[in-house]
Amino acid sequence: MERTIRVRFSHGVIKPLEKVEFSEGEEFTVTIHEIHEKPKKKFFRDALKATAGGWKNLVDAEELKRNIYADRLISTRTEVKL
Repeated sequence: MERTIRVRFSHGVIKPLEKVEFSEGEEFTVTIHEIHEKPKKKFFRDALKATAGGWKNLVDAEELKRNIYADRLISTRTEVKL
């Protein structure tokens, strides 16, 4: 009989997450397929990485930088007299 069930490895023991009906002392051959579930604490970082490059080719980055620096050169502040 071949069957696939989910298990959890905890404290050195593989524990089934589903009901299994086997006799005590019965032996098995186990094939392991890892399931990588992302922890919730990494969710924001993963979402941020997924959006990387979203502005690519929509805005000329070099021109934007030039405009920002040019705007910084224009001073609207009155000159301070000491």
